[in-house]
Amino acid sequence: MRPPAAAAVIPARNEAELLPATLRALSSIPNLSPILVVDDGSTDGTAAAARALGARVLCSAPPGSPGDKGRALRLGLLAARAQAPGAPVLLADADLGASAAHLASLLAALGPRHPAAVAAFPRKAAARGGFGLVKRLARREISRRTGYRPGEPLSGQRALLPEALDALPGLAPGFGAEVGMTLDLLSRGLVPLELPLPLAHRPTGKTPAGFAHRARQGRDVLRALRGERLPW
Repeated sequence: MRPPAAAAVIPARNEAELLPATLRALSSIPNLSPILVVDDGSTDGTAAAARALGARVLCSAPPGSPGDKGRALRLGLLAARAQAPGAPVLLADADLGASAAHLASLLAALGPRHPAAVAAFPRKAAARGGFGLVKRLARREISRRTGYRPGEPLSGQRALLPEALDALPGLAPGFGAEVGMTLDLLSRGLVPLELPLPLAHRPTGKTPAGFAHRARQGRDVLRALRGERLPW
């Protein structure tokens, strides 16, 4: 049986190095079209690399601007729903490389019982980041507020049926988008299915740049927990 059509949205900022491998891997997933790359203020060849591989490119921020992942995702989701109305949507980070092919399992897991699915990274891959403070904050607060304890509250690898997208009032800004998405789905009685997948990505690491990234991520997670949303 041919799998149902689905659209893909990939927010990308300065990902010219890894994005081509990610797009090639996503292109191997049957019936995944359109593939939309949202350029979030890149100053490298991200947009050109995406176009060269046949992806549709949207721009959510001028080159060199601070960017906003939540705003980029919002733009991509609106475009995906306009171009492929009624189709499931796959969200993927741009730095997955060849491992992005495993996201086919997220789409396959969708159904009436599971209108939303989230990929969990292998423990070894997750441990190569920072100290896990932001993840623990998000996990604790989601659990405290809803009773649901996610293993990967920050994962950007998600698949959603139209009814799950319809349940969202919008997206939380910045790097809080995923936490806000989980909270909003749970508030409507939709429990995401977490699926461990052998994914790889570029870890931020314990470097000054990595700590700065996690500081921004922590700020945005707090904004999501406060209820900030970018409405549709």
